[in-house]
Amino acid sequence: MNQTQASPPGPGLLARYQRGEFFCELTSARPDGQADLAALFQRLNAVDEDDLRRRLGLAEKELFDLGVTFTVYSDKDAIDRILPFDILPRVITASEWSRLEAGIIQRVNAINLFLDDLYHDQRILADKVVPADLVLGNANYHQFMKGLKVPCGAYSHVCGIDLIRDQAGEFRVLEDNARTPSGVSYVVENRNLMLQSFPDLMEGARVRPVDNYGLMLRNALDEISPVSGNDPSVVLLSPGIYNSAFFEHVFLAREMGVPLVEGRDLVVEDDRVYMLTTAGRASVDCIYRRIDDAFLDPQVFRPDSMLGVPGLMQAYRKGNVAIANAPGTGVADDKAVYAYMPRIVKYYLGEDAILPNVETFICREAEGLRYTLDNLENLVVKPVGESGGYGMILGPKASRIEIDEFRAKLKADPANYISQPMIGLSVCPTLTDKGVQPRHVDLRPFAVTGAKTTVLSGGLTRVALKEGSLVVNSSQGGGSKDTWVLEA
Repeated sequence: MNQTQASPPGPGLLARYQRGEFFCELTSARPDGQADLAALFQRLNAVDEDDLRRRLGLAEKELFDLGVTFTVYSDKDAIDRILPFDILPRVITASEWSRLEAGIIQRVNAINLFLDDLYHDQRILADKVVPADLVLGNANYHQFMKGLKVPCGAYSHVCGIDLIRDQAGEFRVLEDNARTPSGVSYVVENRNLMLQSFPDLMEGARVRPVDNYGLMLRNALDEISPVSGNDPSVVLLSPGIYNSAFFEHVFLAREMGVPLVEGRDLVVEDDRVYMLTTAGRASVDCIYRRIDDAFLDPQVFRPDSMLGVPGLMQAYRKGNVAIANAPGTGVADDKAVYAYMPRIVKYYLGEDAILPNVETFICREAEGLRYTLDNLENLVVKPVGESGGYGMILGPKASRIEIDEFRAKLKADPANYISQPMIGLSVCPTLTDKGVQPRHVDLRPFAVTGAKTTVLSGGLTRVALKEGSLVVNSSQGGGSKDTWVLEA
């Protein structure tokens, strides 16, 4: 792909911006959308930096006043904080989005077929496409779900597919998030901030809207409810105010127009779920849960859980209530299972994966472990069950002591790790204290599945705000950008 960088004709906001060796989401050439990208480049270049900073400060204050925060459990001095917001958007052209959308839908369809097979016939295990012990020994595989038919064959009703773009400009899947992916509230709120605080930047831009997510999700939940088509009662089940994503729970309940409840607000009688209200008990048909499997029902999972609802799983098994996402979906987004996703797509759909994986080495396999140990200083190594950037090592950026310590962890528990080459993630112009500079980004689009799968136009663009950093997670100092998908 042509990597030519556009240059402004004279001084301006972007006058000194240089993307370096990486693909730039604004200045690198694309097969389509060049006129739109050039127009946006010129519009951004004409913006006064001091005015931009002033308005950004007001926007961040608005985020805090609205409670758009997340919790950093590991930081005793700064528990609640806003997700840092960068005003310079990330742009995806119409043809790029068309391919991404098709690839995401294909992947989510394969994930749901994979889960349905695992909890029924297990053909893919019998055919040895995926190792049986990798699945059946997985902590997220639940025998309770064996033989249970779920509505519409959908297990992962909300799926976040993490994508990166490499130095050649090709999108690749980095991770699948099929359990309880978070971050969609920032997608919508970032757009609201742009519309309210920076309308001049959006003026004339042909950008697809993102404010329909609540309707998309509510429609999907209605479709999987046992009384689908008869005004089903839907609730959002949250662990409560101390959860890191509580703002998002409040946001989504409001966007869908459904009650936000905690486990203590629900009760099961005669295998049916009811919500306790001031007017008495009200039946519940569908639960969009934002708590982990282990805490859903103390009668089936952790007996010490105070967050879930005793008897919920029995009501679910009887078909009297729907749960999104279904229990047991986590086996599909295990980082070791991820390595088999291209084969899973081919097995169930008879198609090659539209979106390729990042090359992955499975340390539970002798060859993968040997390669990882021999090349540890050149690889990114991740624990299969962690998220948020925790427990991983970036070989090229690690010290010799860190590499030696991690080598010992690998040898002690190889099945807990996968490794990947270190990818030069694409960059995007980002406002820093040193002016506009390139910062690495990824993308998490959100797919919603009921009777069919739809994808919200755009997604959460996370940005590594630290210079040179490739870690975009909010818990590791990352921020976010508005994601603009251009109309065709």
